[in-house]
Amino acid sequence: MTGLVTGRALGLRVCAHCRATVRAPGTAPCLCPRCGGRVHVRKPNSLATTAALLATAAFLYIPANLLPVMHMRTFFDVEDDTILSGVLTLIQEGEWPLALLVFVASIVVPLLKILALTWLLLSVYRGWGGNIRGRSKLFRLVEYIGRWSMLDVFAISLLVALVQISALATIQVGLGALAFGAVVVLTMLAAQSFDERLLWDTGDRG
Repeated sequence: MTGLVTGRALGLRVCAHCRATVRAPGTAPCLCPRCGGRVHVRKPNSLATTAALLATAAFLYIPANLLPVMHMRTFFDVEDDTILSGVLTLIQEGEWPLALLVFVASIVVPLLKILALTWLLLSVYRGWGGNIRGRSKLFRLVEYIGRWSMLDVFAISLLVALVQISALATIQVGLGALAFGAVVVLTMLAAQSFDERLLWDTGDRG
């Protein structure tokens, strides 16, 4: 990308603690004059940390959707429900809005977050210089969605509450719910550990 001028090229850094702009040429860490925190040119080990968190989230995404998220015991029956079976149950009961909420928040959104962050990681690793603004907007969208990631857990809570209201039952959290919660937390941490400025560094290579 021609004509691209970055803060790094001008010897500017941003303190991760107080967001102060610090002028410090070179690549060695320095101290923030405002808060005294260590200021790095880029987040240390950003790619490796993000990749490790994403790989773990992707691994747990499978049991999160295959294993039961809740174990329900009534006077007459014992039933294990996964996220998808819960969605199908809601559809059968005519609860289309709630079924759509659970499906999007608990299945679609976590998968899209994993895929988007993986693509951003690959773009930095391989040095893709094209459409940096588009990828930067994508990352900010993932960050924005991450603020609402607990909606996924809230959706399952609604599902559990609906079952408790509609029938006398004893409900226990299944392994799928634990895996699902781990996926939510890991994708949030992966987005936080990823340094968006690395996307713009690819413009210096291309």
